[in-house]
Amino acid sequence: MSNLPLEGIKILDISTMLAAPWSATHLSDFGAEVIKVEHPVNGDHARRYGKQKDNIPLLWKSLNRNKKSITLDLGKPEGQKIIKDNIHQFDVIIENFRPGTMERWGLSYEALSKLNPKLVMLRTSGFGQDGPYANRRGFGTVAEGMSGFTSVNGEKTGPPILPGIPLADGVSGAFGALSIMIALFERSNNKDQLGQCIDISLYEPLMRLLEPQLIAYDQLGVVSERVGNGSLQTAPRNAYQTKDNNWIALSASTQSIAENLFKAIDRPELIQDERFNTNKARLKNVKELDDILSEWIGQRDMEDVVTIINDSGAVVGPMYNVSQIYEDPHYKERGSFVNINDDELGDMSIPNVFAKFSRTPGKVKTTGPHKGEHNREVLQDLFGLSETDLKELKNNNII
Repeated sequence: MSNLPLEGIKILDISTMLAAPWSATHLSDFGAEVIKVEHPVNGDHARRYGKQKDNIPLLWKSLNRNKKSITLDLGKPEGQKIIKDNIHQFDVIIENFRPGTMERWGLSYEALSKLNPKLVMLRTSGFGQDGPYANRRGFGTVAEGMSGFTSVNGEKTGPPILPGIPLADGVSGAFGALSIMIALFERSNNKDQLGQCIDISLYEPLMRLLEPQLIAYDQLGVVSERVGNGSLQTAPRNAYQTKDNNWIALSASTQSIAENLFKAIDRPELIQDERFNTNKARLKNVKELDDILSEWIGQRDMEDVVTIINDSGAVVGPMYNVSQIYEDPHYKERGSFVNINDDELGDMSIPNVFAKFSRTPGKVKTTGPHKGEHNREVLQDLFGLSETDLKELKNNNII
């Protein structure tokens, strides 16, 4: 534990749901001390998100792992005062309320940075802190639509398809963690050790992943269309069903890999075939090529397909469901999951810390905390409140 690279960084996470809390979790995985603030009655909305087991929220256990939870009503002056009185102890504060809320509470970056000039604030919202949409409520679903992602996701003749995962939240959460580390690095290099405010939306990080489509429109006027599992940049690239009713994902993004693929399926003559001898030609004749590959793959079980094609130097992989992910021997040996004991659910196998550091790897120390589990430890020991203070705050529903 003494080797975690972010030890000494203190983060106050007053955000809710997914994107912003994920930013804090990425950093807590590497040793940052994260104090999570929850409403004393409602708690974090993420406690009611996703599947539950015996009324116990499952995603919560991993989404908010390695954090300490306190309860505090930030909508009341007493709660706001506690934040102001103790903000000097923190390097970072993370929030995701609607723009204007922090200002209304007297907790704007301008107000807090006067109390702690070194403070870095991450502000996550649907559309950012300014612009005509700033005051709109924003969720990942809307961001996935307005980022352009859904316009290129789905079958060519079908409707736009939303992802089956909280994609915008996840991407924004990762970008948020990156942004915090950039700000902390910059702080360590400016002579006054000043922090700064970071404004991140849900739609812009995901939109960044659409660079090929965006640049093609900017320079060529091309509006990208949905192509199912295919690609507008390379061929072959698709999902193919195997004899045993599994699916594999195959991509031949370079000429040498395409040639290796043709050899693997015992069709070396396709290397010289004018329909398929270049990527441009393959894109033009992609249906014929997909028919050839579908026929060969459909006659074999998934394991045989993956082995034959990978051994040839081409690139292919199974399209796993979640049960297959847990059984893959590579994932097991690599430690893609970590086993941890939870006081409610017992043994859990949850996604491990990413990425893998050679000298200072991250660590999952605890699962997501109970609401207010660390009230006494933080409010009394760290913030210096007395037993009388705690009783009064509790009686007034502040904690």
